[in-house]
Amino acid sequence: MFLQGRVATGDGTPVPNDVLVERICNARVRQQVHATSRGDFSMQMGSMADSFLDASAGGDRVSQDGAASRDSRTGISRRELANCELRASASGFHPSVIDLVDLTTFGSSIDVGAIVVQRATKIEGMTLSATPYKAPKDARRAYEKGLEAERNGKLANARKYFEQAVEIYPRYANAWFQLGAVLLKENQNDAARTAYIQATTIDTKFLPPYLSLALMAYEAENWTEVLKLTSHILDLDLLSRAAVTGYILDLDPLDCAEAYFYNSVANYKLNKIEDAEKSALKAERLDLRTRFPQLHLLLAEIFARKNNYATAISEIQTYLELAPHAKDADQVREQLAKLEKLNGSVSTSEKPDKE
Repeated sequence: MFLQGRVATGDGTPVPNDVLVERICNARVRQQVHATSRGDFSMQMGSMADSFLDASAGGDRVSQDGAASRDSRTGISRRELANCELRASASGFHPSVIDLVDLTTFGSSIDVGAIVVQRATKIEGMTLSATPYKAPKDARRAYEKGLEAERNGKLANARKYFEQAVEIYPRYANAWFQLGAVLLKENQNDAARTAYIQATTIDTKFLPPYLSLALMAYEAENWTEVLKLTSHILDLDLLSRAAVTGYILDLDPLDCAEAYFYNSVANYKLNKIEDAEKSALKAERLDLRTRFPQLHLLLAEIFARKNNYATAISEIQTYLELAPHAKDADQVREQLAKLEKLNGSVSTSEKPDKE
C-alpha cells in the first residue's frame, strides 16, 4: 500500500527543492521522504514495523544510528494510520500538517491530495537561493539529478550532475552549495571550501554555505573566521535582535542553534566573554533537540569565570545527563567535584557569624 500526494505553495510559486514530508504517529516521526521537483511524494506502507526511510522513499530502512539496510517491512498497517498525520516542511515556508484519521484506506494506495505550505518571513536572509528559478531548464534538471544521486548515496554521480549544473549556469548558488557538500563528503576539503565560497559570492543572503564554512573554520580552530561567518548569519536572523527569555521552537531549516554555538565558542576563544555568554544562551534556547551537549560545558566555563559556581555546576550536570558516556566524562566529573568544593567554600563564607 502506498500513501501519496503532493505539496503546493500557498502563493502558487514552484515548490523548493528541499520539501520534506514526514509521517508522524503518536507524536513520533516514523517516515521521511523528499518530494519531487513538482511536489509529488509517495510513501510505501507495509507491516507494523516502524521505519525511517531514506530520502527517495524507496524502501531502505534506516536505523536509529543512521545505518541503512534493505528491509521490506516498511510503514505500518492501515488501521494504525488513524493515529498518524503528515507534515510537509520546506525552506522559507511554515510547516503544514494534515490528519490521516478520516482517509479512506481501501485499495492499494491512499491519495491525501495537496498539502499547502505558506511562505514564512522569519529571517531576512534565505535558506533557499532565488537562483534556481533563474537557471535554465538543463541546469535545473542536472541539479535535481544531483540531489537524487546524493540521496541515494551515489556521490560520484551527484558531483558530476552538480558540476554540470554550475557549468551550464555559473550563478547557480544552490548547485555550488550542494557541490561543496558532496566534495566535503568525499574528503575534498579545499575543493568544497572553494564551492561554498563561490555560492556566497553569488548570493550573500543565501546562508547555508556560510554555516558550512563556519563549521570548517570551527574544526580548523580559526576563531576569527568562525566569528566573521557566524556574525554574517546572525546579523540576518531576527532572533539576534529580539529580547528572548524563554525557549524557542525554531522551524527554520537553517540551524541557527549551530550558528550561535560556533559564534559563542569563537567569542570565548577570542576572550570576548560577554558576547560568548549571550550567544551560548541563545543557542541553549534554540537547541531543543540537544545536539550540542558541549554547549553546557562552555556555559559552565563562562559561569565559573564569573564565580557563579552554582550555575556552572548545573550546566555540567546537564552535560553529564546528555552525554554520560562521553570520552571526557571522567574528566568532567573531576571538574564538577572541584566546582562543588568551591561552591561549598563560598556558601560557608557567606554564612553570618554566630554571636
